[in-house]
Amino acid sequence: MKRVVVLGATGSIGTSSLDIGRSQGDRVHIVGVQAGANEEKIQKIADEFDCPYTLTKRDGTDGIKRLIDETKPDIVINGIAGSAGLVPSQIVIDSGIDLALANKETIVMAGNLMFDWAKKSGCRILPVDSEHSAIFTLINQCGKENIDSIVITASGGPFRTWSIEKLATATLADALRHPTWNMGPKITVDSATLGNKGLEVIEAKRLFDINVNKIQVIIHPQSIIHSLVRTKDGIVYGQFSEPDMKHPILQAIDWPDVLKTYMKPFDLTDTYDGKRELTFERPRYHEFPMLALAIQTAKNDQAYPIAYNAANEVAVDAFINGKINFGKIAEVVDKTLQLDWAFETKSLDDVLKADKKARAQARLNLE
Repeated sequence: MKRVVVLGATGSIGTSSLDIGRSQGDRVHIVGVQAGANEEKIQKIADEFDCPYTLTKRDGTDGIKRLIDETKPDIVINGIAGSAGLVPSQIVIDSGIDLALANKETIVMAGNLMFDWAKKSGCRILPVDSEHSAIFTLINQCGKENIDSIVITASGGPFRTWSIEKLATATLADALRHPTWNMGPKITVDSATLGNKGLEVIEAKRLFDINVNKIQVIIHPQSIIHSLVRTKDGIVYGQFSEPDMKHPILQAIDWPDVLKTYMKPFDLTDTYDGKRELTFERPRYHEFPMLALAIQTAKNDQAYPIAYNAANEVAVDAFINGKINFGKIAEVVDKTLQLDWAFETKSLDDVLKADKKARAQARLNLE
């Protein structure tokens, strides 16, 4: 049985993780949970799972270290949203505990440091993003030495078919109507701008140590194929499943074993009319500039990914709070990236300083 701690237990990843705990209690034991400021909700979760160890945001990052020391988990699921998940990831890795990582900002901001720390502590970083989980599995099945390139799929979000003129009128309510995934507001807005896919390109480059020119993004509205790899002989292999985050979470918990799942087996014809259509499109980079900015950011590397992420978080927060319009998000990020971010970050302190500088600049760019 795996002892599991869930960080961000009240978010979308946390909710899916807890559902696994309910359904797989004979092999998944939830021993500790953390959430933001909702103490009543976290207490209900603790009572349900007979879990004496809980944590809220007011306990700070020191509390996460105590939570890990007290629960002695086999694996920690980090479902904390945004850059707030960075330091918790570092604490888990330093503790030598396997990290099931749904927080892409950890790798975008400090991937080089995290991999070094994981090597020293002997833990594993297992991706939980559906796309990176798929790529991770496919690379292991095909052999890293045989991989030529990777293909990351994107649903296209709620504005996939919108004209550039119509995008100028997009409201928050429009942006939050994601067609296939049920996620928190920040990541849902990121999906609408394709900024989330941009972050995934940066994350994939660092996670799989692959040249960004070997990473392709395609729009796949049905969200059935979660990503693909192309081997050196030109053949493409993909991972298919329903759009449900319980699949990649369970894969990370069970890794390296592949165990029988409690979830319904995937069937391509299991629909109301007995057929299923899968379609693919090229991204519209002009209408969704956040993706092109991310690809250039990945090429520039160094501290540019930190600036991209920080500026995006500032801009998306401003959009959610009605301070800027939808199109202004990419403009804020672009202006922030025009500063010189060509410097190495050799410590977590360096990363946090760069993040702080980028946020300050992004706030100026909101005007």
